[in-house]
Amino acid sequence: MMSRDQNRLITQTGNGTPAGALLRRYWQPAALSVELEGPRPVRPVKLLGDDFVLFRDEQGRLGLIDRDCPHRGADMAYGRLENGGLRCLFHGWLFDVDGKCLETPAEPEKSRLCDRITLRSYPVCERSGIIFAYLGEGEPPALPALDCFAAPDSHVFAFKGLMECNWLQALEVGIDPAHASFLHRFFEDADPNDNYGRQFRAESADSDIPMTAVLRDFPRPEIEVEKSEIGLRITALREIDARRTHVRVTNLLFPQAFVIPMSSEMTITQWHVPVDDVSCYWYAIFTSFTDPVDKPEMRRQRLELYTLPDYRPRVGRGNQYGYDVAEQRDQTFTGMGLDINVHDQWAVESQGRIQDRTREHLGTTDKAIVAYRKMLLGEIRKAEEGKPVFLELTAEQAAAITGPATIDGIGTTGEWEAYWRSADARRRENAPWLASTLSEAAPAQ
Repeated sequence: MMSRDQNRLITQTGNGTPAGALLRRYWQPAALSVELEGPRPVRPVKLLGDDFVLFRDEQGRLGLIDRDCPHRGADMAYGRLENGGLRCLFHGWLFDVDGKCLETPAEPEKSRLCDRITLRSYPVCERSGIIFAYLGEGEPPALPALDCFAAPDSHVFAFKGLMECNWLQALEVGIDPAHASFLHRFFEDADPNDNYGRQFRAESADSDIPMTAVLRDFPRPEIEVEKSEIGLRITALREIDARRTHVRVTNLLFPQAFVIPMSSEMTITQWHVPVDDVSCYWYAIFTSFTDPVDKPEMRRQRLELYTLPDYRPRVGRGNQYGYDVAEQRDQTFTGMGLDINVHDQWAVESQGRIQDRTREHLGTTDKAIVAYRKMLLGEIRKAEEGKPVFLELTAEQAAAITGPATIDGIGTTGEWEAYWRSADARRRENAPWLASTLSEAAPAQ
């Protein structure tokens, strides 16, 4: 059980808060690349409680700037995209992607005011369909060479969705292996041929037992948690019989992401990013190790569930998460449909806008959540003391961090560690884009 002060410490991320200072030392997803497509690539962004404008200029350069014009505070999100920058509608002041003032057209012709004016800008980079921003001071760290960043554009797909709750409870559901046996329980198993782009409906790797059957029939996983080079490795073991054990390996990517298996050929890397303290976006990169991703189909599936431009879920608090009493009796544990994102949304939003952790009673299956909170509190203290924090990487360090392994399959009971490591190795050996990368990196003979 946490104290109120501890709960405030790890949930509040606005400017000037300890957790906010920590998160500002890492790259944060700010938008999907597709959000800057179309005739006017300008979008307002609220991130960690602050308001910005993200835009792409005529040369294709990305810029992230404060949303209020430094002249009289007008909204730059409505600015005109022209002449190498974004122009305020109020008096025509023009700023480039670096926040440099290019023109103050209402001022006298020989005015030097423009030379003294800047609009604060922030480093941005674009990776695998997501535009990342760095809101901290100094040089940003390097991004690790994870699978989701190493894969070519053809093998990744990015999407996002809004959650009306604090970022931390949204993240914690992803490092809780026990909940899937209940929250995502289906009473019937779907046809594997209808599973593309969906979680928990396919057959497990190395077995003809559907994942839904494993979760439903073996609800008491043995959970192992260990420190890894990116955060935490979480292993959930469900012993099926004396010969077979279901193994699911997931990863916490510090400070606020996780990497999970979607199927035998696809993984998901998912960040939970504070809009403010009572809402957040999840950003996910789906990475394929076999065929190129069918992006139109993946997007079509998800746009059936989310509305543009804000990526709000069509099924949520406003319509009772689609709850149906007959379905709850006959089809699913929740009665909230087949989309597990809706299940997760209900679970974390029902805890309140900011979960009161002083009232919870954790069990042994919550060991990953306990380990993560300790890690988070420790890194917040380091940031407060001005010390280096975990995964604040140089380019050389970042290049050495690859993977991570994340597996969902059935191996030999008692030999689960050897199983998941060999399963990950096989998947990587067969990945065409990894083979290409390895051959390019190999020294000439």
